[in-house]
Amino acid sequence: MTSAASPHRTGGLNTLVISGRVDADRAELTPCGELVHGCAETLARSLAELPPTITRVDLDMGGVRFMDTAGLQFLEVLGDFARQRCVTVTTTNWNGQPRRILELAGLDTTDPLRAAPHPDPGPEPVQPSAPVSSAVAVERSERLHVLQEEVEQLRQAIASRPVIDQARGILMATHGCTSDEAWRILRETSQLSNTKLRDVAAAVTASAKPDGPRPSPALREALQRALTLRRHT
Repeated sequence: MTSAASPHRTGGLNTLVISGRVDADRAELTPCGELVHGCAETLARSLAELPPTITRVDLDMGGVRFMDTAGLQFLEVLGDFARQRCVTVTTTNWNGQPRRILELAGLDTTDPLRAAPHPDPGPEPVQPSAPVSSAVAVERSERLHVLQEEVEQLRQAIASRPVIDQARGILMATHGCTSDEAWRILRETSQLSNTKLRDVAAAVTASAKPDGPRPSPALREALQRALTLRRHT
């Protein structure tokens, strides 16, 4: 069994393909692609093809490379299916950007269909009488700052998906790169130029029009550096 999504509203650089097999009363599904507009409908079609004797459905999400808020609809369809058919459903092997989105949503990253655990905070730590500075504390602070920046960029990416998809397509056509490489080029350009990701994508998209404005000198330099980094990786 295999189901493929129709291209989503922005023209779609990727489709979601769900392959799988049925072994006795258990089904194993393997989604590959992106959880974007249309993914819930693709999943519903795949689930509808399962025989009524199924009592367990396991999804390996390792092939999912990108997820926006439509991914939460994907999970809702799974939850409804589990309740209506009284079957066990699991989704495991989340990684990369989709895993971070689950973290932002407060879901269990090992299986988001379960409620996120609430760890016991334990006893209150003893507060030192004076501030203590250490290399470990500095490193943790720096890592937290990097993660906060990454989370903010992910939020911007979800809100700005249409223009980002267009910019990725332009980079793929212009520089012969893959969809994932185009995403990295946009992200690195954003970081190098200290420009919001959606603004980088908008500038790339606008410059591709016949009479469109060229990106600013700083943005062009950052884009060139990102392209150079891509060629050396």
